[in-house]
Amino acid sequence: MELTASILITLGALVGVVLTLVTLPGMWVAVLVASVCVLWRGDSMHWGFLLAGVGLAVLGEAVEFFASAAGATRAGGSRAGATGSVVGGLVGALVGTVVLPIPIVGTIVGAVVGAGVGAIVGERGHAQRPWKDSMRVGGGAAAGRLASVVLKGGIAAVLALVLIVGAWV
Repeated sequence: MELTASILITLGALVGVVLTLVTLPGMWVAVLVASVCVLWRGDSMHWGFLLAGVGLAVLGEAVEFFASAAGATRAGGSRAGATGSVVGGLVGALVGTVVLPIPIVGTIVGAVVGAGVGAIVGERGHAQRPWKDSMRVGGGAAAGRLASVVLKGGIAAVLALVLIVGAWV
């Protein structure tokens, strides 16, 4: 039975990485699978690995949430631009998945473009900033969102590694 739990944790961790790359809560899926296996078979993993996984998942969420807003702000954007980048990134990920149905790529492209467009809309519509400034903020938001996808994907890979090692040692 311990072998079954280790295999389930490994599969859950790997699926979690893929889900994270398409901007779904993959890290939480991996942590949930590992948690269920630990509750089911207490000897399948030491709790320390599971707690490390939870910490990494929280870190990944924080990075994702703040990166596009930080990119907009670093480019001189207002609160409206930062908010627009977060909302635009979420909407863009959904639209990109449908419009560009290439696995993972459509979601990432949609999220990056959406963050940029959302920041531009926030800057032009709410903050009444000129096009030149709004475009600069949109570029910063898009770059921040792309950085967040890369960083969160890396954190998801580390999380998967921690859970897999924990399942097999």
